[in-house]
Amino acid sequence: MRARTGIIWVAMVAVVVLSACARDREPRLMNIRSASRSPDEFTVLPSKPLQMPDDIASLPVPTPGGANITDPTPEADAIAALGGRPEVLAAAGSAASNGLIAHVSRFGVSPDIRPVLAAEDLDWRRGNSGRLLERLAGTNRYFKAYRRMALDKYAELERWRAAGVRTVGAPPPDPAP
Repeated sequence: MRARTGIIWVAMVAVVVLSACARDREPRLMNIRSASRSPDEFTVLPSKPLQMPDDIASLPVPTPGGANITDPTPEADAIAALGGRPEVLAAAGSAASNGLIAHVSRFGVSPDIRPVLAAEDLDWRRGNSGRLLERLAGTNRYFKAYRRMALDKYAELERWRAAGVRTVGAPPPDPAP
């Protein structure tokens, strides 16, 4: 009986030691894994069909990262489908973007915002990475970890309505279980 109790204690200590070793890794809240080795269908973009232009000299010069005539252009396609002129979009695109960028950056821009947010989120996830059994079972802890940061859409809707702002309708809340 003592040998059996000793084995159980050794197993429990091994589990605790192994889980402590795993704390140096980046916490994974979603636990999403793909069992297949097939390509991700969301990384494949549909392109326009290949066609021979009337004049080869009219083709744009190939540039790395530049546009291609077979690249999808959903905004221009929608404008053309509605009877508009998609060439106006290309001409006004950079000017409209510059105005938007100037407006949203009027209070200053932090050039290192992405690494700063990534580091802060990593610290947050390390502190909210779940209990030992949740980590061992591989349960999804994403929504639980960020629950306190979630916006209550119905309270926010009422706040804006009380302030006199016209808002769109919202679906009714889910019934309580």
